Amino acid sequence: MKLTTALIAAAGVAAIASTPANAYEAATAQTKAGSFIGASAGVPPPGIYMFNQVFTFQGNLAGPVTKTVGNNVGAQGYVDVQGFLFVPGWTFLGATYDALVVQSFVAQSLGSPINTQQSGMFNTYIVPIELSWNLNNSGFFVKTGLGIFVPDGTKTGIAGTGNVGSPYWTFQPEVIVSYLADGWNLSAAIYGEFNTASSVTGYTTGDILHADFTATKAVGKWTFGPVAYYQGQISSDKSSAFYGNAILNANKYDIWAVGGLIGYDFGVANVSLWATQEVSAKASGSTVGGPVDQSAIPQGFTVFATLSYRLWAPDEPTQTPKRPMIHK
Repeated sequence: MKLTTALIAAAGVAAIASTPANAYEAATAQTKAGSFIGASAGVPPPGIYMFNQVFTFQGNLAGPVTKTVGNNVGAQGYVDVQGFLFVPGWTFLGATYDALVVQSFVAQSLGSPINTQQSGMFNTYIVPIELSWNLNNSGFFVKTGLGIFVPDGTKTGIAGTGNVGSPYWTFQPEVIVSYLADGWNLSAAIYGEFNTASSVTGYTTGDILHADFTATKAVGKWTFGPVAYYQGQISSDKSSAFYGNAILNANKYDIWAVGGLIGYDFGVANVSLWATQEVSAKASGSTVGGPVDQSAIPQGFTVFATLSYRLWAPDEPTQTPKRPMIHK
């Protein structure tokens, strides 16, 4: 069975990891920028699917903080993701339903003079509902859904932010629009993050907007094409008395990246690899250093690999053989 790009879409959703700037509370998004790259608004046939992903981020801190710590503070992240996609074959309001559960494990670090390292289980990501509409068999699809990060990751420190887990819930609505015909996957995925206050400190990260773009073409068993993403914080943080009402990191930031994707369909499994380089990263708004803005955001490149396959498919309905007609 040829896995559709929708399975890669689900896998893309699963690339869940904060960037290494998480050494500062409320620094960046819960979802790795570009996680919906390769995604589409389609849905694979009924069954239970699994995906295994690994990716690495390599870069340096950018933003006003470099005036204090210099331009060569390395930021690294290594992530392993295991996820399951459930497609029961149900329809609702004319759309096909699916659900998703993802667990990620993260190792990340910042170099000198910050010198911090963390590793552990990231917050579990669940998507209880996604709905995909096929628009009159025109090749256009629209998908919408709601993802939730559960605050069950590895947490340490007095503020609960000393490791890769986060002590708050994150709600992530999504909309994907795709054109899927003649081997093309032309998709735009728009999704946002809305966080509750930290259960430890009361600090609340502002709303974050993601936009991921895919323009790939399948030729035989190969798929390739350009990709890009944007990620930015679009509303202000809300600090708390725990931090003297200071804004700890970037109150607003913007990141742009471009790259490419290549994939191969083995029939029983699908492999894809994409790489992106962040060409612009800006941050501002921190008040933790008083009048000197200490905002920081990592800027670098990401290499991401995904293996996707179907674990189980429903049995084909049995057909009762027709009795031969007898003629005299």
